[in-house]
Amino acid sequence: MTQSRKIVYELLVRMEQSGAYSNIILDNAFSRAGLSARDKGFAAALFYGVLERKMTLDFLTRHYSDIEFDKLSCETVQLLRMGFYQLLYMDSVPENAAVSETVALGDHGAKGFINAILRAFIRDEKKIDTGNLLTDEGKLSIEYSCPKWLIKKWTAAFGEDAALNVLKNSFGRPPIYLRVNSLKFQIGDVKAALLKENFTVKENPLLDDCLELERLAGTSAGSIELSDAYRKGMFHVQDISSQLCCKLTKPGFNQTVIDLCAAPGGKSFTLAQMMNNRGKLIACDLYTGKLSLVESGAKRLGLDVITTMENDATLHNLNLPQADTVLCDVPCSGLGVIRRKPEIKYKPMKTLETLPETQSLILARAASYVKPNGRLVYSTCTLNPDENENVVEAFQREHPEFSPYTVPIGIPGMNDAPRYNLFPHITGGDGFFIAIFRRKAAE
Repeated sequence: MTQSRKIVYELLVRMEQSGAYSNIILDNAFSRAGLSARDKGFAAALFYGVLERKMTLDFLTRHYSDIEFDKLSCETVQLLRMGFYQLLYMDSVPENAAVSETVALGDHGAKGFINAILRAFIRDEKKIDTGNLLTDEGKLSIEYSCPKWLIKKWTAAFGEDAALNVLKNSFGRPPIYLRVNSLKFQIGDVKAALLKENFTVKENPLLDDCLELERLAGTSAGSIELSDAYRKGMFHVQDISSQLCCKLTKPGFNQTVIDLCAAPGGKSFTLAQMMNNRGKLIACDLYTGKLSLVESGAKRLGLDVITTMENDATLHNLNLPQADTVLCDVPCSGLGVIRRKPEIKYKPMKTLETLPETQSLILARAASYVKPNGRLVYSTCTLNPDENENVVEAFQREHPEFSPYTVPIGIPGMNDAPRYNLFPHITGGDGFFIAIFRRKAAE
């Protein structure tokens, strides 16, 4: 596993120094390294595990180090994180291997320091002592490696039980969900085709035409997209919460639909399939490069109802028509996709403060394209009331021509409502918010 650890070490240093996205740099590293499936699985578990537990691991470094944390080199910090993580959370790794393999990656001057700290932790029976932390938020912050401000926000918004479930479900790799191309294939045919290629999938009980991929060592959304079944247009990769958003958007046959922030296209593809490829679906995005992904995906799936348009969603576009349904899945903080990008939760709170202004502007622009009796759907992949409930409540006050509109969601334990918070511990998918409005009929 030496090569796996070396790759993880180099990637962690790179992320710390450049702020690269975890999922992108790991996929790129795997494509170059030629690791076995087993080694890929180990490297992915260690890499994401360190990112997920960074605050916990740094708490241990501060406790055991006689050098101030801020004076330690970036390289030493990453190795201590790797060593602590293996000792705490990877039961399959022997203690001696966790220490010796980690120490071997360090510079000569740091080897003894790293070895001494990790050995001291083992002598203390690998316990995390949070007894000196005075508040419950402080203890939860170290236990779940989450900033206190975010724990407070989730607790205030959702209650203690739901907030704790969000914290517990913020670790581990998320499931990979597939949306079957229902225009051309039956779900059983797709399952059989993937089984022939050694992929194991199961049907999801919450949604028709939704499959969940069993995540084997080294299996990723990227690997499933290399399959023959994918190339034949039998499915596209789309999280179940995103698929539920499409279900609630509920477009009809022969409608005009606008997906205002469409790239990379998953929602547009599912909406077009729900429309039976009849009508008109305009997929918009600010960047033409991203629109090419939508176009290639639509072609692969045989969805000729989709057209693309370069568009700034914050500005009114006279070239966009009045539509029966408008979906605006706005840019957001991403606090619902922490399992995919653990680094998101460590962003300072102040970096989120300007998002609601942009989101409100996009929602207001989206409303201008909705026909009388038409639907407007607002969605985010975040669990943050400032970006969700507060935005749609302000919109409602300022736009009395729109009223909340309830579409049944069909999830046990969830009441039907005009707006939904989708939690990972309930749906199995990303954290997500959806609000639905209907424009009143013209008088």
